[in-house]
Parts: sequence; C-alpha cells; structure tokens
Amino acid sequence: MFTRYGYKTFGTIIISVLVMFSLAFFINNLYIQYIFYAIGSFFLIFSANFFRDPKRITPPGSDFVVSPADGKVLSISEIDDKRFLAGPAYQISIFMSPLNVHVNRIPIDGKVGYLKYHEGEYLVAYHDKADERNERNEIGINSKHGKVLFTQVAGYVARRIVSELEEGQDVRIGERFGMIKFGSRCDVIVSKEWTINVKVNDIVRAGESLLYKYEK
Repeated sequence: MFTRYGYKTFGTIIISVLVMFSLAFFINNLYIQYIFYAIGSFFLIFSANFFRDPKRITPPGSDFVVSPADGKVLSISEIDDKRFLAGPAYQISIFMSPLNVHVNRIPIDGKVGYLKYHEGEYLVAYHDKADERNERNEIGINSKHGKVLFTQVAGYVARRIVSELEEGQDVRIGERFGMIKFGSRCDVIVSKEWTINVKVNDIVRAGESLLYKYEK
C-alpha cells in the first residue's frame, strides 16, 4: 500500500526513470547502459519502499500517547516548554532514517489547539539543536489528560513536511495526518504527569508503540 502523500513525487520519479531507461536504450555503450539501468532501478526501489504505508493497529484505550512516527528513540529529556504546555515537560525525540515508513500518525485523541510552521535550517536530524533551528511543524492537541505537543522536524535530507491538520480539528489516535519526506525527526512533549514508557535506542512504530502512559 502506498501513501497518498507520495503520489505526485512517486509519479515524477517513475517518469524520470522511464526517460532515463529510454535514453539508455539508444546509447551504444553497454557499460553506460548498465549504469543508467542500475541508477534508475535504485531510485524506483528506494521510492517504492519510502512511500509505503502499511496498516497499523492502535492499541485500545485512551490513557497513553503512541508514537507519531516510525524510527529509533534518539533522546529522552526534561525541558521547559513555552510553546504550548507552558511548563516543565518530558520530550521524546524519534529519529527517522530514509528506510523507515514516513507516514505520520496522531499520537492521542483530542482537538488540535495549536499549529505553527517554522522555516529554518536543515541540520542533521540528530543534532541537539535541530528541534529549535530546523524547518519544523509544531502541533498541539488538547486531550482529556491535558496538552500534548508534537513536531515534524525536517533534517539534512528531508526537505518537505506534509500535514493536513487545521486548528480546531478533532483528531483520533492512530489516524494518518501527513509525512516528512526523506528522513527526519519527530519530538513528542507531554507534562510531567505522564510516565515514560520507552528508553533511548528503542525502535518504535507509528500508531502502535506507547511512548507515555497516564497512570494517575
């Protein structure tokens, strides 16, 4: 299954590869033909893998926050969030490699109460200042357990953030809402009333892996 967020990009890649294959057919040099075919095949396979959108089963319940992205837990830190939570908070950062599924999913039921897009730099996604200096999209949800903030952060390779959300929109945990194209990072920030459910270097899956639990 392919994500609808990638139809245009994948279509452009298919056309480009077909043009490359056509040019290769008329080149009277077998070695150069093989190079063209190999490069074109690589881009087709890479793009098909990148824009895949597998089915995910979100656990039943509402007392947890699931990962909005596939990837590896890069860091877990305590911060003072002044954007949406307005106070001490936990932040889990997830690194998405170009080989991960890049469709993003809603981490908790609620209503979108905050949206802010920032133009910025393209530092590598694991840079400790990437969440402050890179191009990013910040999304805040008002849930029954309080505010949850998460971000789509562009990285060195990723240069395109896609999001369908609007302020005031009702959202459900596990729903698709966008993607970050070609490698990136997601941060998920909650108040300290939540309990952290993962550790650094854990592999997480969008819509399925529990990042935080609410146990009060």
